Amino acid sequence: MISPGSTIGIIGGGQLGRMLAMAAARLGYRTVILEPLENCPAAQVANEHIVASYDNPNALEQLAELCEVITYEFENVPVDSAETLSEIKPVYPSPEALKVSQDRLVEKRFLNKAGIQTAQWLSVENEGDLEAALLAFGGKGILKTRRFGYDGKGQVRFSGDKGEDAKNGFSAIGSVPSILEAMVEFVCEISVIAARDEAGNIKVYDIAENVHKDGILATSTVPVSVSSTIAGLAADAARKLLEGLDYVGVVGMEFFVLANGTLLANEFAPRVHNSGHWTEAACATSQFEQHIRAITGLPLGDTRRHSDCVMENLIGDDIDRVAEILKEPGAVVHLYGKGEARPGRKMGHVTRITKRL
Repeated sequence: MISPGSTIGIIGGGQLGRMLAMAAARLGYRTVILEPLENCPAAQVANEHIVASYDNPNALEQLAELCEVITYEFENVPVDSAETLSEIKPVYPSPEALKVSQDRLVEKRFLNKAGIQTAQWLSVENEGDLEAALLAFGGKGILKTRRFGYDGKGQVRFSGDKGEDAKNGFSAIGSVPSILEAMVEFVCEISVIAARDEAGNIKVYDIAENVHKDGILATSTVPVSVSSTIAGLAADAARKLLEGLDYVGVVGMEFFVLANGTLLANEFAPRVHNSGHWTEAACATSQFEQHIRAITGLPLGDTRRHSDCVMENLIGDDIDRVAEILKEPGAVVHLYGKGEARPGRKMGHVTRITKRL
């Protein structure tokens, strides 16, 4: 166990790093952030900030010297950096989990091999591959870059219209290696937040039902409208993923629920997850504290809810509504300390307690 009073390194300075640093402080840990952006959200609450790129050798060496354990707040951390650090200090989740999550092709293969069902997909390396894949899927599908896509970015949707062109679609994502996923008619989207410690103990939070707008998560609602059977399948899939990766830390996993009850995994994130922000207001142990517990060897915390709730992301100009939101009974607001509100930028979130259990 890494004792309270020790220092935790966090790669990435966004809002997830901020909330991890806050959770670490509550448990008595110091935190050091590695992030090239000055005055980033995480640095506002951490003990120290190394202002450098994620692959800067001197910065990585400094981070390893200062910390007893290292984690990260986003999945596009250079794998080479994580592997270099792991030779000196523990890095959780492992660089292997990072590697799998960064490439959609590798991710889909891993999920399917672990017995986790996904939408049909085909690898796309060029325009010819895309034309063949669209033909196989009846002209419909979602083309996604294999790497670096998030919040709806790096995607092109094909709806089967005659005017759609494979060449233009492939160009639109930068003509980079991609996958085409078959279009699925789903009734809702759900996600699961789960944690695993080094000893193999697993804790799973209640399933959340998610609504996305313009490719960005808008709300997460707990409890979900789906059956307990479907919720159980999602939890089981998360356990398979955690065990298959020998994972340490919190993971977020997203699913599509089809009308016939089929559950299809969409993707996973090797970190705390936006759809788990509700745990901050409705559970004794938030996903952020759970992650700190897992990576330091502390006992995993209680994941039971004490309330029903709806978490809403405050995006862009939504920040202007904060004063009114604060007047609402049962509203728990968390702002991220970002200076400029831009379209599509997550400025904070509010969790509305709808019912005490």
